[in-house]
Amino acid sequence: MDEYAAYVGIDWGDRAHEVVVWDSGSAAAEARTIEQTPASLHEWAESLYARYGGRPVAVAIEQSRGMLFDVLMGYKFLHLFPINPRSAARYREAFRPSGAKDDPTDAGSLLDMLRKHEDKLTRFIPDDVRTRTLRLLVEDRRGLVHLRTAHMQRLEARLKTYFPQAIEWAGSLGTLQACDFLEKWPTLSAIQGARPSGVRAFYRRRAHGNDWIEGKLEQIRSADALVDDEAIVSPAVLLVRSEVAQLRSLIASIAEYDRQIATTFDGHEDAVIFKSFPGAGEQLAPRLAVAFGTVRSRYHSALDVSERSGIAPVLRRSGKSTIVQMRWACPKFTRQSFHEFARLLIGQSTWARAFYQRQRARGVGHHAAIRVLAYRWIRVMYACWKNRLTYDEAFYLQQLRRRGSPFACVA
Repeated sequence: MDEYAAYVGIDWGDRAHEVVVWDSGSAAAEARTIEQTPASLHEWAESLYARYGGRPVAVAIEQSRGMLFDVLMGYKFLHLFPINPRSAARYREAFRPSGAKDDPTDAGSLLDMLRKHEDKLTRFIPDDVRTRTLRLLVEDRRGLVHLRTAHMQRLEARLKTYFPQAIEWAGSLGTLQACDFLEKWPTLSAIQGARPSGVRAFYRRRAHGNDWIEGKLEQIRSADALVDDEAIVSPAVLLVRSEVAQLRSLIASIAEYDRQIATTFDGHEDAVIFKSFPGAGEQLAPRLAVAFGTVRSRYHSALDVSERSGIAPVLRRSGKSTIVQMRWACPKFTRQSFHEFARLLIGQSTWARAFYQRQRARGVGHHAAIRVLAYRWIRVMYACWKNRLTYDEAFYLQQLRRRGSPFACVA
């Protein structure tokens, strides 16, 4: 435990933050309010630096992201201790069963939690710049993918009301081909009135074979309109054009994110490790690297990674009742990364496939079996990450055979 010159509890807000500072030397606490402006935040941090001569100051804060956290992280003498909001709420309720809540009191509660239970809290140590950049890139890309999916679903739903054939003829609605198709022919009458040579040229430019094209032309000639009501078709066309324009922008943005992620990840110190995992690929390898980070002291064991990511289940035991359930209080994006990686492993790793099949044969559901596989694989990834080693499937299978593991099979 560090010898801190002072302890600070911050209850952050959208416009202002309540701060309580406990001076270790005088054992006195003082409260103040700091506005959510760059000038106010920097002025307060610099005043602490001058007051304590640059000696370390411990700060309890109920978040690990955002403007306030980013500003404080820039001051090396401030040692940040992020506290889970649920833990903070339970700690406060333990002494205020009435449910009373007040921002200055909450800041004092966080301060009290840090002072008395520092040994149970984890100090935040930031990753290097490249890893932190990569984290935002992969998280933002996932957000854009979700947004693209929402637009695709809205577009498909509207096409079903007046031009359902386009869902098949245009191709996947999340592609530029579909955008081009719907921009040229937003209605059945538009494509049926087009020259066959123009339709052929459209499909040929996108590498479709002649037989496939002729089959589509026949479908177009013989198709019947679902509705002819202008009150339905006209607004639908307007919405389709709007969705196509937004999809074009999202497709271009996601492609740019892919380029930035690839460039950033290529220079990452652990890129070779995470690229060696089967099935990781261009998207999941950077996400796995972000999940582990570059601070080797952050995790003391593979179980640490499993618990913090949400892959490890939660055990609830009371009297004769024992319940094992999924862990909900966790970073969802990290858990999703491990879950998606484990799902892909089934087709990439022989022993992972055997392990999954064994779980399913025991009656475990699909997603539960995927989480169990992810739990097992985190142990492998942790060992590689901790020791800076690349993964070798053949070597790992050899070790499994030596131990007599039932999963050391050959595909």
